[in-house]
Amino acid sequence: MTIAALESLSFGLGHMAAAAAQAGHELCLLTADRSVYRHELDTLPGDALTVIDVDTFDQTATRRALAALPDLAGLLNTTDTWSVPAADLAAEFGLPGPDPDSVRLLRDKYRVRELLHRRGLSRSGALRVVPGPDSAEDVRRAVGLPAVLKDSAGTSSRNVWIAHDEEALRHALDEANRQQLMGQLFAEAFLAGPLYSAETLSWDGATRLLGILSRQTSRQPAVREEAAAFPVALPPADAGAVEQWVGDVLHAAGHHSGFAHVEFILTAKGPELVEINRRIGGALVGEAMCRSLGTNVYTAMMEEALGRRPHLMDAPLDRGGPAHAFVLVYADRPGVLKGWHGLDELAAFPGNVRWYPTRAPGDVLQQVGDQRGCTGIVLAEAATAELAQHRAWSAATRVCPVVADDGR
Repeated sequence: MTIAALESLSFGLGHMAAAAAQAGHELCLLTADRSVYRHELDTLPGDALTVIDVDTFDQTATRRALAALPDLAGLLNTTDTWSVPAADLAAEFGLPGPDPDSVRLLRDKYRVRELLHRRGLSRSGALRVVPGPDSAEDVRRAVGLPAVLKDSAGTSSRNVWIAHDEEALRHALDEANRQQLMGQLFAEAFLAGPLYSAETLSWDGATRLLGILSRQTSRQPAVREEAAAFPVALPPADAGAVEQWVGDVLHAAGHHSGFAHVEFILTAKGPELVEINRRIGGALVGEAMCRSLGTNVYTAMMEEALGRRPHLMDAPLDRGGPAHAFVLVYADRPGVLKGWHGLDELAAFPGNVRWYPTRAPGDVLQQVGDQRGCTGIVLAEAATAELAQHRAWSAATRVCPVVADDGR
């Protein structure tokens, strides 16, 4: 029988294919652009999974492709962009899957913020904003300064602005007015503190915290994700508070099954939500979890797609494995990627350093202010997340993308 993936995160296909095979099924990837998975497909055996090229933005074409699959047993999705279509199609085909209305709620960051504020799980609410400088006074009155402006359906750190004063707020609103947003612009209070994400698995309303990931972002104006490490060792009391809080947040938001990647700021008054992604974490989060926990966490994804309680909900977690950290390597300017300097130096660094390219020579880099400018990721391991982060960062500083103005 077949388990279909309607698109996927860039990394993790190998683990997904292995998990599907272990369950006695074949994995089939439906994608509009297989170059997104270039590294995974280049390193996997040719028979590890089937790839079907289809316009996944066209639900009719996607429906036809799914209907043609032999013995379709499950449909899964690990992205934000295709989460709603995947939920709708799973329901249409009578397959196990999340409630489409709950998925729609979680794709709207404004609605989630307002819901949690009403439930007492977020200290501040949000304000829908008309892009343009004329909205500055409304934001200042309702949210205050500093404030965060973001796209209610945004992904990959795109279209996020932090405004610390009136001038910056007007500039951000003017810039937002020139962007093509996936959802609607809204404003919320700025949260002071370090950024983390809770990596969780839920089933039948119960949530298990698999671990906490640290997250480092750049300085303004880019505000892009730079590095992460897993698992973070918080003091027991703090870890317990986060586990209780994240379970309450997911329950209130209607997320009762599957992975979640819950970004939060650990403020002076406790955890405060940034956003909920109803999927496994992006970049190399899944890889770090598999390696650090000593198990293929994607097996739980296959079990959920088949309507079965994931064994990972109850299995002991191996905390004795090495911690892992990764650093995203960005181009310093738009242009055509020619390659990288420094890759041959990575083997000299401690931590079993690995290189995961996200781009290939010849790719055009049109934007470097968010994840679209990432050319590859450096992964390293150590006894603790802190040491792994130091190792990954030191190695990543040696990798320099070479960018040309044109294809010559």
